[in-house]
Amino acid sequence: MRTAAEPVEVRRPSAVRALTTLLAVTAAATVVVELLNYWYAPEQEFGLAVRTGWAMLRSLAFLVLIGHVKRGRVAARPFGLILAVTTVFAVGRLVVPRSGVPPLPGLLGFGVLTALCVAVVVLLYRSDAVRGHLVRHRKGLVISGGVISWREVTPKRPPVTGWLLTARVAAFTYSPLMLVPALIAAGSVLDGRLSAVPAVLCWFAAGILVSYLVLFGTAFLLRERPWARRFLIVVTLGVLAVDLPLCWWLLGVDGLVRDGAPLVAAALLTLYSLHRATHPRQPTPPPPAPPR
Repeated sequence: MRTAAEPVEVRRPSAVRALTTLLAVTAAATVVVELLNYWYAPEQEFGLAVRTGWAMLRSLAFLVLIGHVKRGRVAARPFGLILAVTTVFAVGRLVVPRSGVPPLPGLLGFGVLTALCVAVVVLLYRSDAVRGHLVRHRKGLVISGGVISWREVTPKRPPVTGWLLTARVAAFTYSPLMLVPALIAAGSVLDGRLSAVPAVLCWFAAGILVSYLVLFGTAFLLRERPWARRFLIVVTLGVLAVDLPLCWWLLGVDGLVRDGAPLVAAALLTLYSLHRATHPRQPTPPPPAPPR
């Protein structure tokens, strides 16, 4: 057997290079803004440290997105959309303190980060050059005609719309968005609220179970199974029914706003994406030609 040569890389469009630079700046801005919020926070408590650490991990997700963009992966667009939306919510929930006025550096940093996230979404969805570049699938070892090659592997499933991919990526955020407040609630157990131990354990178990349910449902969703859409809607409503009351009970109104809002945003994006994928907009017919 012989190995096929790797294809020659072509120069990426300027819009794609601008997008990768913008993503790197956004990743760095996420870290800086989170450190500013934590530095100026009146109370540097356990919950704030957990939320800050989780938000800073998003800088690594932006680096993963850069890799997808450089490779021209089709999943980069929905990944970038949900990452930008949840980043704005994750950072915004930490800017406003429990009492008093938000610090000016935190507000300025949040404004800059929001503008960067909006620019990322605009480039991903409004640039024709970026859209034409993000058309590839993952690579893998392919044996064809006695030749082993490392090239793009075309999925065997039928082509899916971008809205289905967006729904899939958004649904995968349910589990971490549930586990983060559950971890914060575990700190209240250490402070003496032993009666909350069963609820916290059930919260952790629900967060882990949701990851498997989403994995199962989205696998069939991409294969255009009608029941998979209904299944994912039921999972979404169940996640909200479990997470929001627990946030309110164990973390108070502050926790409901800080930890419930990002989950609600991800759920709304999932439901909207499923709706758009089920009922796509019909193209506007061209006007009739004037009579001669």
